[in-house]
Amino acid sequence: MTNRLAQSASLYLRKHAENPIDWWSWCDEALALAAADDKPIFLSVGYSSCHWCTVMEGEAFSNPEIATFMNANYIPIKVDREERPDLDSIYMQAVQIMTGQGGWPLNMFLTPGNLVPFYGGTYFPIEPRYGRPGFLQVLEAIRQFYDTEKQKLNAQTEKLSGYLQSTTVLNPVTDLEPALLGKGIVKNTAVLSNDAPGPSFPMIPYAAIALQGSRLQTPQQEAVQQACQQRGLDLALGGIYDHVAGGFHRYTVDPTWTVPHFEKMLYDNGQIVEYLANLWSAGMQEPAFARAIAGTVTWLKREMTAPAGYFYAAQDADNFTSPADLEPEEGRFYTWTVAELAELLTPTELTAMGETFTLTEEGNFEDGLIVLQRQQPGKLTDLVEGALKKLFQVRYGDLPDAVATFPPATNNQVAKTHPWPGRIPPVTDTKMIVAWNSLMISGLARAAAIFRKEDYLCLASAAATFILEQQWSDGRLHRVNYEDAMVVSQSDMKGKAAPMELDRPKSYGQRATGIAGLAQSEDYALFIKALLDLHQVCQSFAAHQDADRWLAAALQLQTEFDQYLWVVEGGGYFNTGTDAAADLLIRERSWLDNATPAANGVAIANLIRLGLLRDNTAYLDQAEQALQTFGQVMDTSPQACPSLFTALDWYFHPTTIHTSTDRLATLASTYLPTAVCRLSTELPNAAIAIVCQGRTCLEPACTPDVLEQQISESLSRYHPLDLRLE
Repeated sequence: MTNRLAQSASLYLRKHAENPIDWWSWCDEALALAAADDKPIFLSVGYSSCHWCTVMEGEAFSNPEIATFMNANYIPIKVDREERPDLDSIYMQAVQIMTGQGGWPLNMFLTPGNLVPFYGGTYFPIEPRYGRPGFLQVLEAIRQFYDTEKQKLNAQTEKLSGYLQSTTVLNPVTDLEPALLGKGIVKNTAVLSNDAPGPSFPMIPYAAIALQGSRLQTPQQEAVQQACQQRGLDLALGGIYDHVAGGFHRYTVDPTWTVPHFEKMLYDNGQIVEYLANLWSAGMQEPAFARAIAGTVTWLKREMTAPAGYFYAAQDADNFTSPADLEPEEGRFYTWTVAELAELLTPTELTAMGETFTLTEEGNFEDGLIVLQRQQPGKLTDLVEGALKKLFQVRYGDLPDAVATFPPATNNQVAKTHPWPGRIPPVTDTKMIVAWNSLMISGLARAAAIFRKEDYLCLASAAATFILEQQWSDGRLHRVNYEDAMVVSQSDMKGKAAPMELDRPKSYGQRATGIAGLAQSEDYALFIKALLDLHQVCQSFAAHQDADRWLAAALQLQTEFDQYLWVVEGGGYFNTGTDAAADLLIRERSWLDNATPAANGVAIANLIRLGLLRDNTAYLDQAEQALQTFGQVMDTSPQACPSLFTALDWYFHPTTIHTSTDRLATLASTYLPTAVCRLSTELPNAAIAIVCQGRTCLEPACTPDVLEQQISESLSRYHPLDLRLE
């Protein structure tokens, strides 16, 4: 018997459709029912490729005894955090206050009516273990507390509500000092150099501001450059990268970048492609960087691009090893035993692989399995590349050149029943998320500019075009699209519900049933950035008219962003629009960087870029107001907000380069972190470019050497003493 989640477009929610729990989605009806029946809300938040979310679904949420108690005593609500990052952010902050840590699955108990959390945690085992009580015990104790300890409950919720409200209050500063930028660069570079034990995450927002700081002439310059390059090597050589088929995993569970948590997220891959491309353009031209970028783009084309042109969201960490398996295994699609390698490869190939990757009999993962991790940088030999192609063939059923596209396993049922020619692949979440697509568009645009790859630009342009043409309804950008989420088959629903069909979009401005959820601040900020990145790279290719199109779209989108999410009294952007915030406990302005950059940091940098591109001082003034709004948190918590420091760097070093077509390609492939290029047909005689520092222009540059010197001085015009980096 399926529950009401069977009709959801979300893969994550549909994974819970067979649970005996009477799940609701987050909706007015469920919230009203909780208030009317005076039942606490059990809110569970996760996402489709989350390993421990899958574990809890198979254990606690599938248990009949737990379901019986849950249904009688709570209103259970399931939320896909990728659909509603605003809800996830609020309640993740609450659980961190309560327990000192967070993560997914996020499980919270809320009072009906005011939606204030009064207890919470992450993974709850079905039986007492890991130092945690069994889930049924938790449910029973929480309900008893709710019924019998009203005074304590009210005091607890009042205190937490007050604290959460206080986090929304920001204390603006009146002056922005260059020393603040220096502080941010130093503190965030230190994050990259942290050798603490535990998991290793890409942390690209930190790497990005460190790389920007590496151009500054300071006593620490060489150390900063080394830290940036080392992060690139960790990513391109480590087990976090899929050396066989391309694409980056979410993180590694160890500090040595060896064993990944095997899910592949679009947002990580977009950021990493952009970062590695920027390393290359900054002079760190390591062959492993170029190989990782090319491999990731190939993976994107093969497995993560919808026929309509946009990019899928994620691939699971787990996969089935045979159709008879009851549960998938983590990482089995990607790992090998020494015996498997010896059987698949010639002795010469196996020796070469052992010299390139760390191969041992005992393996470096569980059950003697091996995650491929390179031992040294440089270009791989033809022999090793040939061996890797053989491993690709085992996974995908054919050699790489013959597998241009590979169909996604859209759910477990498809994964187990489709006649795969090689190994059974992980499930792919085929929804489109504007913010995540935008990160990949930016990565592709930057890599296209640096490596002069027109196919990268075509991929990025197709995804951006899809968003522009299909993601609007009633004058508002929408966050998610399920157009290619595949019709839910009768077999997936086991004959218990009619299949869900998603209509194709009709035309611009006319809502398609595949789109869902009003866009949030990260969707606006990251898509505007992506459009500006496309504008910059298209100027350097043959399609100048496309460049104008992208800039016009960015300007139009910025107007909508300001209309619905700009904080009039204070500055900065709310996470959620004025027309979508009625069911939120608090209304946040995101400035904390997590796996993705914070919306406000990106948005402020966008404002400065728009101001430079359009000679519009109103955008520059708006950016200054927003930076002043976040000035205190930047000073007191610099390691929490690297993206705000990226924006601050734009504020102190805004540079515009007016130049001709023949020079744009060279400039586009150069690392110019706080500069925009503008095509000019009216340069003075003998001039090749004019460099403007903010609102002041320098003498026309008549030679490449003079131009290079002017750009360098403009991008680092604050003296190191002003930045206090030494």
